[in-house]
Amino acid sequence: MQALPGTTSLMHGIRQIRSGWADGPAYVTQCPIQTRQSYVYNFTLTGQRGTLFWHAHISWLRATLYGPIVILPKKHASYPFPHPYKEVPVVFGEWWKADTETIINQAMATGGAPNISDAFTINGLPGPSHNCSAKDTFKLKVKAGKTYLLRLVNAALNDELFFRVANHTLTVVEADAVYVKPFKTDIVLITPGQTTNVLLRAKSKTPSAKFAMSARPYATGPATFDNTTTIGILEYEKSASASKSNHKNSPLLKAKLPQFNDSSYAMKFQRKFRSLATAKFPAKVPKNVDRRFFFTVGLGILPCSKNQTCQGPNNTRPAAAVNNVSFVQPNIALLQAHFFNKSKGVYTTNFPTNPPFKFNYTGTPPKNIMLSSGTKVVALAFNTSVELVMQDTSILGAESHPLHLHGFNFFVLGQGVGNFDPKKDPAKFNLVDPAERNTIGVPAGGWVAIRFLADNPGVWFMHCHLEVHTSWGLKMAWVVNDGKGRKQKLPPPPADLPKC
Repeated sequence: MQALPGTTSLMHGIRQIRSGWADGPAYVTQCPIQTRQSYVYNFTLTGQRGTLFWHAHISWLRATLYGPIVILPKKHASYPFPHPYKEVPVVFGEWWKADTETIINQAMATGGAPNISDAFTINGLPGPSHNCSAKDTFKLKVKAGKTYLLRLVNAALNDELFFRVANHTLTVVEADAVYVKPFKTDIVLITPGQTTNVLLRAKSKTPSAKFAMSARPYATGPATFDNTTTIGILEYEKSASASKSNHKNSPLLKAKLPQFNDSSYAMKFQRKFRSLATAKFPAKVPKNVDRRFFFTVGLGILPCSKNQTCQGPNNTRPAAAVNNVSFVQPNIALLQAHFFNKSKGVYTTNFPTNPPFKFNYTGTPPKNIMLSSGTKVVALAFNTSVELVMQDTSILGAESHPLHLHGFNFFVLGQGVGNFDPKKDPAKFNLVDPAERNTIGVPAGGWVAIRFLADNPGVWFMHCHLEVHTSWGLKMAWVVNDGKGRKQKLPPPPADLPKC
């Protein structure tokens, strides 16, 4: 796959086993592709099938540069659920009337929050919530009695979304390109970076109504957000005898969605995901742990840059961090510095295993909320099994953070509200059939625990998939060193790798 000049492309969720040069995040695995140059992303899909997506991975360009990836099962292999009559990608996006690069650049320059979006979209169309886009509505025509597989992708920049089809029940069968134990739900919660496959069974008899397919934000933080709803329309194919005039006048039934800050629903929904954990689709959870990490994720403040006036108190600006370290983007790609042993001056391997100081993470914030900054990574030996607890903080407001890990899937062992208790909570971890994902929401005012096996050499980005928080520094990287075997080493970079 080739990307546009001045950008990079990410195959979001693709494991990129020993092909980290094709992973895509700017200044992590490559530098941006320059004008009149090209770069071929060369990789092999190994052991994956399902719905993922691709998007630009520099600044806010993914606002409009994205699309679904559908990996079908191997020939003659069946789904572990009833075969659908039809498969339909449903991609949620976020739209600004203004140039998104101007918006984030202005926000970073003034130290304020960036302007919120003007609309959300379903397959690029905002729908009838806005007068100007009433004709720009995604329509899904279905046949009575048939089952449809909706491949949901949240490609929005800054918003988790609730999704519902009026008067229809959905059956969740896959998440982040991994099959799950099927469960029924009226409402799906999907964070930026997540994909969810659902079965929709059409009613046995053709109804006279049309049905809204609605998506609206789940928002937990203190900042303002785009509280609009994007609507598509599910309509049934009419028999030849039904008149067109009746069809046009069919009522549109609305889809009722939860309150925008319904964190209780969000927690209950997340806990429903379970791996199949069968002989054919095993859950290979690392049973032994080599290294344990505890990361706080959340907001804070940083001093304003020199010769700059910021809107925060005492000339500060909002920032975001992992373990109090707000990540500074380097000028040379981390993977190149790692591969050629030229890390000096590019990054350091002293990323903290635990927060620099303990406090009541979800209670009253400490007086000093100033963050540190730097380009710090965690270095791991090949095949290290990692357990990571991510804890939200209440600094500048508790907020849900969808964390995405490149290069790996991980298992979600457990999650909870409040502060993680290292003495009591691990006893409740699910080590039998935990969900296997690449993106997970760290609950607002809560925690989530994951495990993964570092069996993929390279440099792997981990970041909040709310783009504003990534811009503010809520990101870090894992350096996985080569193993001893030939197939445990990262090959040299391709000849057309963009130069820094």
